[in-house]
Amino acid sequence: MREKARDKGRIEDIIKYSENVAKCVEGATYEEFIADIKIYYAVMKNVEVVGEAAYMLTKAFKRNHPQTPWDVVAGMRHVLVHDYANIEAKILWGTAINSIPEIKSQAKRYLSETDWEEWENSEDEF
Repeated sequence: MREKARDKGRIEDIIKYSENVAKCVEGATYEEFIADIKIYYAVMKNVEVVGEAAYMLTKAFKRNHPQTPWDVVAGMRHVLVHDYANIEAKILWGTAINSIPEIKSQAKRYLSETDWEEWENSEDEF
């Protein structure tokens, strides 16, 4: 069972690794992204970690924050890990440029708006 006490750390990870994605693509064009293996794989790994952190959140947390498409975020991680040979660079780029900033913004809001002590002690499990 996933522990509610770990949700805060996972949200913090989503923020941290989203910031890494932003740093990796800052000032880069799509052409530079696909041409520079370091940028490409740094983005890929950080998007993967965002997805893993989202996947590991408790069902209760995800249910209480439905404005984030948690299944889509975690699904991207699964593609990056399990279907790595078929990753479409344009989709990864679009995720980095469009989706990750929004996920980060939502995670920052959840981090600041959640009473974490109350959350960890609540009985909301399923």
